[in-house]
Amino acid sequence: MTKIYTRRGDSGLTDLIGGIRIKKNDVRLEAYGTVDELSSHLGLLAAWMEGDDERDTVLRIQNDLFYVGSHLATDQTTTRLFASAILPEGETTMLEEHIDLMQAQLPELHGFILPGGCHAAAQAHVCRTVCRRAERRVLTLAEVAPVDDDVIHFLNRLSDYLFVLAKKINFHAHRSEILWQNACK
Repeated sequence: MTKIYTRRGDSGLTDLIGGIRIKKNDVRLEAYGTVDELSSHLGLLAAWMEGDDERDTVLRIQNDLFYVGSHLATDQTTTRLFASAILPEGETTMLEEHIDLMQAQLPELHGFILPGGCHAAAQAHVCRTVCRRAERRVLTLAEVAPVDDDVIHFLNRLSDYLFVLAKKINFHAHRSEILWQNACK
């Protein structure tokens, strides 16, 4: 790419993989745009995680989200999926394994926690909520276009991973979780 601006998007349209033009507020663009937003938030999380053993996993997830974004940016009714649009096999299982390993190190949860804690944990919670929105956007897209189940499963498990990661980060930073105080008890 030699020029960052093309002026092709000035009319409110953008290109999908394969060259089809769609509106910038199309459900497909909302889906992969939210995945892109999640990746940016994960980049900030990784910046806060210097020295944490899960930082490499966060960077791996960012790479995985490029596969997801490419998948979502391909209208499969007109364009075949390229290899760069197929999530590598085993990535959801990898998230589950990391969740299980982290949970084994953490105290049991005894209620709903308020998102927060140290900077990295708070950012992991932001990533978790953006991931949940991305999942909702992808499910909306899946109602009108083909979306591989692997993509949906990965995003669902990713939000779980980010929740447990936030707990782990706070635990290792010696920050206690703040439990929701239900005033209706």
